[in-house]
Amino acid sequence: MKLLHLVLVLQTVPIWFFRSCTVVVHAIQEDPPVSSPSPSPSPISLISTSMAAFSPGVESEMGIKDHYQHGDLHRKKILLLIVTCCILAGISLLSLFLCFIYYKKSSQKKKDTRSSDVEKGLSLASFLGKFSALKMVSNRGSVSLIEYKILEKGTNNFGDDRLLGKGGFGRVYKAVMEDDSSVAVKKLDCTTDDAQREFENEVDLLSKFHHPNIISIVGFSVHEETGFIIYELMPNGCLEDLLHGPSRGSSLNWHLRLKIALDTARGLEYLHEFCKPVVIHRDLKSSNILLDANFNAKLSDFGLAVADSSYNKNKLKLSGTVGYVAPEYMLDGELTDKSDVYAFGVVLLELLLGRRPVEKLTPVHCQSLVTWAMPQLTNRAVLPTIVDPVIRDSVDEKYLFQVAAVAVLCIQPEPSYRPLITDVVHSLIPLVPLELGGTLRVPQPTTPGGHRQAEKLFLDGAASA
Repeated sequence: MKLLHLVLVLQTVPIWFFRSCTVVVHAIQEDPPVSSPSPSPSPISLISTSMAAFSPGVESEMGIKDHYQHGDLHRKKILLLIVTCCILAGISLLSLFLCFIYYKKSSQKKKDTRSSDVEKGLSLASFLGKFSALKMVSNRGSVSLIEYKILEKGTNNFGDDRLLGKGGFGRVYKAVMEDDSSVAVKKLDCTTDDAQREFENEVDLLSKFHHPNIISIVGFSVHEETGFIIYELMPNGCLEDLLHGPSRGSSLNWHLRLKIALDTARGLEYLHEFCKPVVIHRDLKSSNILLDANFNAKLSDFGLAVADSSYNKNKLKLSGTVGYVAPEYMLDGELTDKSDVYAFGVVLLELLLGRRPVEKLTPVHCQSLVTWAMPQLTNRAVLPTIVDPVIRDSVDEKYLFQVAAVAVLCIQPEPSYRPLITDVVHSLIPLVPLELGGTLRVPQPTTPGGHRQAEKLFLDGAASA
């Protein structure tokens, strides 16, 4: 529309200018020169002629005087018309110049707005002063920007009495909001570029996720060089603390552990199968699996997660936690959804065996859980003896080897041998009681021979892999 308006102005201004010039020309033509003969003598000229007969010198003197007077008047008219034309031309040029300036400014403003919108749509690319993208997410209604003073008051000035946990990512505090609801607040030091990117990445991704097995984001905040992410509160904390903390997994029986494994697999299935593009968590581990009051498991900490379409092997920094990182990613930088499947297999071993993914045997020697457990998982005589002592007596041995076989397939060194996470979900659903989200009815009516045959099929599959 701006360009069309400029064209119309350019078309109309010259017409107006030339019309004015035409009027000027006509005005000049309507004032004939003094020497032009008159077609018919007027009464005044007749009188002048008759008077000339009595005064011979008068005619010559008056003719010369009239000639100069008419010449001066003619020159003044021409000069006036030239000045008028110049003024009209100046006005026309000034109008064109102003229209050009207006068009350029309008175009630049529109271009800047369009560029800003593109940048906001692509990613959360800025922090603090460059905060427009995060505000854009808030404006969509997906996540709220919460004032820092509210968090400061809700956490008792981030006092130790409100501390829920801490790690390399930062500290997590319990906060009571103004509506008396309780939330968890993760406090992140964002002084480095990597920390800023992780903070923005997690806020961006969590604002888009909607799944019962992925943590829900309540809001975010920024104060100076610190970022805050506010989540729903998970009363039972993280899986790592329950398994390896003071209770040593005593609150988790066999069926609850299978439920947690199934919930975790369902969360990964959402990322791998239902998100477009595919999202790879890249840091799945027991400390990033949180449990609500009913022991429903939810994935958290998406700072290192990547969308498959934006993954660039040459630019992506190797990240993860020792013991959970897939060998192909650690050695070659090859990252796929099967990397998450490997990490899930390690978590499944933790649930089954009650051991950490890496254990320190001596100050200079560590042992990998995968390396230690792999040769024993398919040994029917040995497997029951290495199960976590807390659940050893309550394990339903009819399904023990099935769970072990799933774990073996997930931690295969070759990625192509690992199952899709959807296949893992389908394998675990029949092992989880109906009231815990599976399809298992306790007791399940089946023959002992059927159990043994199912166990043999899983073991044969693991051995062939």
